[in-house]
Amino acid sequence: MSEQPAVASAPFLTVLRGEPTDAELAALVAVLASAGEPATAAGPPSLWGDPALQLRSAAMPSSGAWTSAIGYR
Repeated sequence: MSEQPAVASAPFLTVLRGEPTDAELAALVAVLASAGEPATAAGPPSLWGDPALQLRSAAMPSSGAWTSAIGYR
């Protein structure tokens, strides 16, 4: 069996007054952990999944569009 050296580190959280329950400490740790720095994107956002690109633009027919629509020429 290999022994791993004990790593001494400062506690993440220290309660100075009062006696919080385990649930109260867990809620506090969850809030503090979620308050970290937001992740930043490396580049411009991808438009691959943008639902606005699936919308079609309004039809802009030309003066002779009705003849080409039925195959008449």
